[in-house]
Amino acid sequence: MRVCVTVPATGRPGRLQIVGEDDATPAGPPITIADDAELARTVTELEAAHTPRWVWADTHTGYPRLLARGIRVARSHDVALTEALLLGHEGRWGQPRSVAAAWARLAGAPVPPDPPPPTPDADAPPALFDADALAAPGPGLAGDVEEPEALLAVHADQLRRIGAARGVSAGFTLLVAAESAAGLAAVEMSAAGLPWRPDVHDAVLTAALGPRPVRGGRPPVLQALAEEIAAAFGDPRLNPDSQQELMRALRRAGLSVSSTRRHELARLDHPAVPALIRYKELARLHAANGWAWLEQWVRDGRFRPEYLPGGVVSGRWATRGGGALQIPRAIRAAVVAEPGTVLVVADAGQLEPRVLAALSGDPGLVAATQQGDLYADIAVRALGRPEARSEAKVALLSAMYGGGAGSPALAALRRRFPAALQLLEDAAHAGEEAGIVRSVLGRTCPPPRTDWLDGLPAEAAGARARARGRFTRNFVVQASAADWAGVLLAGLRTRLEALVPAHPEGPAGPRLIFFQHDEVLVEAPAGQADAVVAAVTEAGADATRLVLGDRGVRVPLEAAVVRCYAEK
Repeated sequence: MRVCVTVPATGRPGRLQIVGEDDATPAGPPITIADDAELARTVTELEAAHTPRWVWADTHTGYPRLLARGIRVARSHDVALTEALLLGHEGRWGQPRSVAAAWARLAGAPVPPDPPPPTPDADAPPALFDADALAAPGPGLAGDVEEPEALLAVHADQLRRIGAARGVSAGFTLLVAAESAAGLAAVEMSAAGLPWRPDVHDAVLTAALGPRPVRGGRPPVLQALAEEIAAAFGDPRLNPDSQQELMRALRRAGLSVSSTRRHELARLDHPAVPALIRYKELARLHAANGWAWLEQWVRDGRFRPEYLPGGVVSGRWATRGGGALQIPRAIRAAVVAEPGTVLVVADAGQLEPRVLAALSGDPGLVAATQQGDLYADIAVRALGRPEARSEAKVALLSAMYGGGAGSPALAALRRRFPAALQLLEDAAHAGEEAGIVRSVLGRTCPPPRTDWLDGLPAEAAGARARARGRFTRNFVVQASAADWAGVLLAGLRTRLEALVPAHPEGPAGPRLIFFQHDEVLVEAPAGQADAVVAAVTEAGADATRLVLGDRGVRVPLEAAVVRCYAEK
């Protein structure tokens, strides 16, 4: 059973319509939902009796109202997330994806624009290419359409289009289901938050930066480093927070640099460099996760960021507020399990090269995935030297990201793993020729703008084409890894729900509280730690089978039971 439901974010009355599972045919008249209490009661009854798939405009719009009353649903179909996948697969990137826009397209009416997309955190995953600017907008896309008739029509049209997409990408139905499950998990994790110890966070900051300044300004350690840097450059007024002033100081000292990034600074021979590198590290900590961050984002012992599933075109998540996907290791010490609970942390080791092995079917690379440390095995197989692990790792990552063309190690990888390297070359060539590539389940990269090479000199046009080739080269792997992670998340969420006690008055069960790329964090009663570890292992095995197929590729998902996130 499917239930199309309109739940206005404003709290106004909503309506729901029960429809068929496969064809979205209405079963009876729509039901009016007067208020949140009736909504909760109706959803609870239908969930217990039928476990339907809830079809709504946008999970972020209505689901928080249910969670606020302690109601979780098992399955959903998020129309906005699904529309984004379908538009991409159909080559209609950039079109609005709200229910209102989809309904207007069906009716042949003017298409309203989506609300402005949220601004993701500045430290979100780096863009691979300027096409990442086309990342799907975030929550709040219900638009002005609040009648189930429009939702029904859009849903039925999506089912038809999913069937057509499945003819090209066999896994597209699984991708849609996993993306909608991700929407549920994102709202649930935002509501749950991470357990956070402000006293531990404060102690970490004090140890690194010195006592918190009473009236703002630099902490003592930063101030001392700033003075050391200024003295080394012979300029007492130098502000190390200013990129322009630093560049001028470095050039006055006779140093040729194009930026003040760490890797460039580390190559320089100047007495200011060690202090400058340390200053930049600590200044970032102070700005991104300092005392102001602690006061703004941690409430009642929990950190609750807003997650944006599919926040970039490769399918990876982003967050809005708090930089949750870039929590420094030192600050993770503040993520401490509450009394009676533990944290189960699991991440997939070396996921992207293992995905490459599955996509390409390269026998040598598939065999290397049987090892816990894939890079060490590649060093032996391709370079013949066990001690060359780091060299093998850099070469393989360069192959996936389009660098290191003249590297002897990369040439050795081409000889040893020809099918894997050819898959990457083919993807890069498609990108350079303005083509598109897809993930294993059918997530589709955006095409370049129609005028992407217009008016450019040959050299500049070639450089831009090669840049797009680097994007598509990595997209097939990174997006397929995101497919795997999405199916993992969906399966784990279902397994954890089965461990929740039947009686709500009893102790709470395990719950997902954090996810980034290939890592999950579960908060669980101490007595259920073993069951959660088993659930993680089973979900990982299922994700590998469903997404990558039975190709002999091993994706180890190591779970650890800890009291503190930093212990992992």
